Amino acid sequence: MYPTISTLPFSKGFLELGSDFLTTLDPSPLPHPNWVAVSHGLAQDIGLDSSFIQDQLSLDILTGNALPNHLQAFASVYSGHQFGVWAGQLGDGRAITLGQIKHQDQVWEMQLKGAGKTPYSRMGDGRAVLRSSIREFLCSEAMHGLGIPTTRALAITASPATVLRETPETAAIVTRLAPSFIRFGHFEHFASNGLHQQLKTLTDYVIQEHYPHLAAHPKPYVSLFEEVLKRSASLVAKWQAVGFCHGVLNTDNMSILGLTLDYGPFGFMDKFAFHHICNHTDSQGRYAYSNQPQVFYWNLVRLAEALLPIIASDHTDEAMEAAIADLQPILSRFAHLYQQDYLQLMSHKLGFGGEVNETSTQLIQDLVKLMDQNHLDFTYFFRKLAQIVVQPQDPIIRNLAIDITSYDAWISRYVKYLDTLHIPKDVIASNMNLVNPKYILRQHLAQMAITQSQNGDHSLTQSLQKCLTRPFDEQPEFEEFAQLPPSWADHLEVSCSS
Repeated sequence: MYPTISTLPFSKGFLELGSDFLTTLDPSPLPHPNWVAVSHGLAQDIGLDSSFIQDQLSLDILTGNALPNHLQAFASVYSGHQFGVWAGQLGDGRAITLGQIKHQDQVWEMQLKGAGKTPYSRMGDGRAVLRSSIREFLCSEAMHGLGIPTTRALAITASPATVLRETPETAAIVTRLAPSFIRFGHFEHFASNGLHQQLKTLTDYVIQEHYPHLAAHPKPYVSLFEEVLKRSASLVAKWQAVGFCHGVLNTDNMSILGLTLDYGPFGFMDKFAFHHICNHTDSQGRYAYSNQPQVFYWNLVRLAEALLPIIASDHTDEAMEAAIADLQPILSRFAHLYQQDYLQLMSHKLGFGGEVNETSTQLIQDLVKLMDQNHLDFTYFFRKLAQIVVQPQDPIIRNLAIDITSYDAWISRYVKYLDTLHIPKDVIASNMNLVNPKYILRQHLAQMAITQSQNGDHSLTQSLQKCLTRPFDEQPEFEEFAQLPPSWADHLEVSCSS
């Protein structure tokens, strides 16, 4: 195990691609840094001893006040579509990458989010605030606990330095890690600027580092797109199955590895609403819960367009048409792959063992309508449903329904279908609790943690992080985190500045 951040075996990684892809720079220091929270599980995953938090140099490195020896930090350039509109050049406006580390055959890039201005900050200050940093830290680790592909968060470090948002707030940095932070927008950047050699270099790098099994394929770039599409379909199915809304699904927030990337105005739904909009800024509802699968598809079309110049053998109309012909059948599979993954996940959540047939599909579809009409709490409903399996007359969910008649009718059909599976009810209930979390990062819990941390008490943030790493387990010491949200939580809003 490595005792400190400075002793981790950093290598260049993405930095080796050169100045067309990034700008080298140092993070901007912050005064009087302090620890807010640490993910000891992630520290272990990267080979870092938990005692690293006792090391002042580690704190300085993760607050942008120092760099490991011989390390050159950088920010990468990319472009993208934002809210469906081409935004041109973007880039790491407040994220600075320290480098790449490898531990037990797993590669990780380490990045400081909130580390100061970069050439890609545009009108921003390059900083993050404690509020948004706590949200990203907690949700990154919560998603990992749920088994959903995600970037990770090693630590939050903070400073009393003032950052101006709607009101003055204090600065913080999230140290986040992922095998790669390469986005769809990286490919769009080079394609849109006609930099086809750089586009090819980037794509070859992604295949070499993250999809090496595709290198020998006769059409490696087509195969790469197919792999990304499959991972993307699987990811959004997982989001839908836990009631997670991303909030800003721009192409520059889409991971080439199929990871949940960039936690801004996200939210896990409490009261279910099929067309729920978690981002207060999203006035048109482009990124509503119901639209997320379609937005993934739209973004994949943009990625396909960006890859066309290197998939085509040349730039003749015939070559481009042949490349399009290679990509179209792959794109056409997205809806089926998503639906297949989603229905299987929902089948497991309902205790059907992953079986998908006409009856189970109808039950799932009718349940979504029932939950939408009755505003049933998403997480609470599925967790408590295991009790209904064992005791069908238990009123615990029924008392929350608005339309009791419709609820009773669905439960009756549901219990009858379970009977046809010929599986002991206690086994079904036990299996359901393995896939239906008891604990998620509810908005009011995040807000309570933020408020306490802003007042100098980080204990709730630390407790939530500990709890959310085991979301499916009974944890009596954290029972309060599993309760239905208070009424004041209905009025919480998050936006792109959150």
